[in-house]
Amino acid sequence: MKINKGLIFSLVAPFMILISAISFMLRDNDKRIFYLPMGLMGISIIFEKNARRKFYRKDILGKIKSYKKVK
Repeated sequence: MKINKGLIFSLVAPFMILISAISFMLRDNDKRIFYLPMGLMGISIIFEKNARRKFYRKDILGKIKSYKKVK
């Protein structure tokens, strides 16, 4: 059974942000900084996925419009 990478990223990114936020609140001041990169990485995964989806939809719409102009 193949697992879709997009599905894994969509599940992992919120968990990364959640773990980072909880750990950031519960740790001492010296060790808080270690959890920021994990949260920022989760946020960047979500934004990158959203941007990719937006450009993909725009490309498909452009192809549909060009196909309609031909006929």
